[in-house]
Amino acid sequence: MDLKSLELLEDELEFTSFSHQDALVIGNQIVQYAQENNVAVAVHIERNRVPVFTHLMDGTSEENYVWLFRKKRIVDHYNRSSAYIDQRFIQSGASHAEHSLLSTAEYQAVGGSIPIRVKGVGVVGSVTVGGLTGELDHAYAVEGIRLFLKGE
Repeated sequence: MDLKSLELLEDELEFTSFSHQDALVIGNQIVQYAQENNVAVAVHIERNRVPVFTHLMDGTSEENYVWLFRKKRIVDHYNRSSAYIDQRFIQSGASHAEHSLLSTAEYQAVGGSIPIRVKGVGVVGSVTVGGLTGELDHAYAVEGIRLFLKGE
């Protein structure tokens, strides 16, 4: 996806409000979607940098858990999706790992973490998925949020 498409997607996924109960619903929808597609994912949702949902499906590992935090720190730092930041560096001819000055042990600009943006408030958290490729992790996070917003 190009930067403009990723930007429009983040605008589309804007919330009117966000609660701990919302995190539970979104997290469970992502897990159910993964089950329907016979894949295993790890899901982590934060509100104001406080974990409000974490689940690692059978078939995921500690490494997937560690990657959740590497990706969500990108959202915390930039207030943009990890896929957007990855693409922004690629389009500038650089790599985030080499040119951001952030520790690669702590920050990885790889798809899978989406900011929770509340209308009139800004970014209040993140939805992060790991366990697949960055592109698929991003797609699962997007689908979970879309399913939730459709049901609001």
